[in-house]
Amino acid sequence: MRPIRPSRPARRAPARAETAPGARRPGSLAAVALAAALALTATACGSGGTDAESRASASATASGTGDGKIKIPEHLRQKLREHGIDIDKWKNGAWKNWDRDDWLREADEFINPIIKGLWDPDRMRGADDADKGVDTNDISGDQGVTDPTPAPVRARAVPPPYHANAATAGKVFFDSPEGHMVCSATVVQDPAHPGKSNLVWTAGHCVHAGRAGGWYRNIAFVPSYNNRGESAQQLQNATRDEVAPYGVWWSDWAQTSEQWIEHGSSSGGQGAPYDFAVLHVTPEKGGTGKSLEETVGGALPVDFDAPAVPKVASVTANGYPAAPPYDGQLLYRCQDRPGRLSIDAADPTMYRIGCTMTGGASGGGWIATGADGRPALISNTSIGPVTSGWLAGPRLGSVAKGVYLSVSKKFAGQ
Repeated sequence: MRPIRPSRPARRAPARAETAPGARRPGSLAAVALAAALALTATACGSGGTDAESRASASATASGTGDGKIKIPEHLRQKLREHGIDIDKWKNGAWKNWDRDDWLREADEFINPIIKGLWDPDRMRGADDADKGVDTNDISGDQGVTDPTPAPVRARAVPPPYHANAATAGKVFFDSPEGHMVCSATVVQDPAHPGKSNLVWTAGHCVHAGRAGGWYRNIAFVPSYNNRGESAQQLQNATRDEVAPYGVWWSDWAQTSEQWIEHGSSSGGQGAPYDFAVLHVTPEKGGTGKSLEETVGGALPVDFDAPAVPKVASVTANGYPAAPPYDGQLLYRCQDRPGRLSIDAADPTMYRIGCTMTGGASGGGWIATGADGRPALISNTSIGPVTSGWLAGPRLGSVAKGVYLSVSKKFAGQ
């Protein structure tokens, strides 16, 4: 699903799926016809906003120490200078410059200084690879296969409090050229910090625009958003602590696949099978001493050896759908047995389930029973038709594992 504005009807999908220059086209007419119906779910966004930007604290940090100092590696500072960006002016509004020539897009150019107070309740409510190789030996039996379109499965509201029933779920907020936007995400385990993870799993298109752009800005994660499950009307006068009871966690690093950066597009494109990302986060308020995992009370393991699609009996997708008939304030889930969706016979086959969730659910975790009998994350919501009815997510393999381990290793000694 493509980005959707709540005040406008959803745009139709393009006549055929977008492909990057020189990229391989789908290997069959069926794949072409199916890809034509796809549009990216990067959620609803609000073109307007509050004056939170001007009210935001002048302090900012990229390290999460809360000392008000911006700590940027010199090589990155130099790259920013080359793009005409003064990092010291960033927090005072320079981030609003979306000039294409100045939009940082390479994997090592992510920058996201904390701007305290930016994500206030009104702004949140209104928001609508390290590994370049692809080892598909483990999914060769599924490649190029697309199963019949699944019947829609009605999304069910998760009973509040969300912390008791889906503690690892939450929202990712970010700014794009179209306005402030939102996706869904999941707290996942960190092999470098057992029991003390600060890692969050979401979709690649929730952090990077793909081939036509670069890294989004002011990326922050809110676990158990609207934990009490209140309506939009009830949230009108809610405090920040009521909307984000477990805090606002800013991403001090993000990583997605090189395939998404090079080939991802507003309708998914060739990057859809690699549409995943891992965030490392730090609390906006600074030093409580507790990790994200300790704060929310858990983190899911990630299964990079999930079985072939026909062998997965059931998967549960969580998310905060924001496009009508939903409003983005409540957590929902769908449960279904996945089928197969092939965008390109040369790329990994995606999982697909029936689900009525809409834009905003992007990036939300797909959970199945792991080999040890416990819940594990096996995918995330990536694409679906504009009219809703089903969702598709990437099958996580060696590329996803490379992204995940790269972020974990980057912070292993901290």
